[in-house]
Amino acid sequence: MVYVSEVLGRMKICIVIPVYDEARTIGQLVQEIRDKNLDVVVVDDGSTDGSGQCAEEKGAVVVRHDENLGKGVSLRDGFNYAVDNGHDGVITMDGDGQHAVCEIDSFLQIASQSPESIVSGSRMKNCDNMPLIRRLTNRSMSSMISGICRQQIPDSQCGFRYISTTILKAIKLSSSDFEIETEVLIKASRKGFKVHSIPIQSIYRNELSKVNPFIDTIRFFVFIIKQVWCSRK
Repeated sequence: MVYVSEVLGRMKICIVIPVYDEARTIGQLVQEIRDKNLDVVVVDDGSTDGSGQCAEEKGAVVVRHDENLGKGVSLRDGFNYAVDNGHDGVITMDGDGQHAVCEIDSFLQIASQSPESIVSGSRMKNCDNMPLIRRLTNRSMSSMISGICRQQIPDSQCGFRYISTTILKAIKLSSSDFEIETEVLIKASRKGFKVHSIPIQSIYRNELSKVNPFIDTIRFFVFIIKQVWCSRK
């Protein structure tokens, strides 16, 4: 068993969390991560509820957007921070409490063995409490992405993942919203990088999802069509 302290002795890891109006949960999340002696950068995407201040008070570096620019822009800014500050890898998490801090250890375990890779969380082995429409959509999208990437990715839409900064330096990201998770997988796979998957908890409360099932699904398919078309040129 590889422990977090051992990994951090060899690798510099940054937790990247994009937030938009998550003051209720972000402070506690940052505190739990900082208790593991991990660097945290929170990208406050135009929040109006003091999310950035809550994160900063608990020890996070906060990158602020004056207005809401989208998850993709937020993650790209977080990735740039990690690359510019010499981190070897990032772990992305959502700021609403859907991801359990205790599971960071599992990502670091795989990352220590395969540092120049992606380690993606998968909620699909234990998804009974996942809303049905999200479960069905996720399975179909993941099957499609697995085919494009030519490697098995059971939960392509999970935002809890480790990404090597070697990969982030090798690919150019342009997505502004939720399709960035797909963009990272496709572009990394096309560069020959391996995507590992590990089971994680599926934590859902009564909060409203920021994903618009209609608009974001259309955006996803438009993005996929562009990717497939570009690969044929």
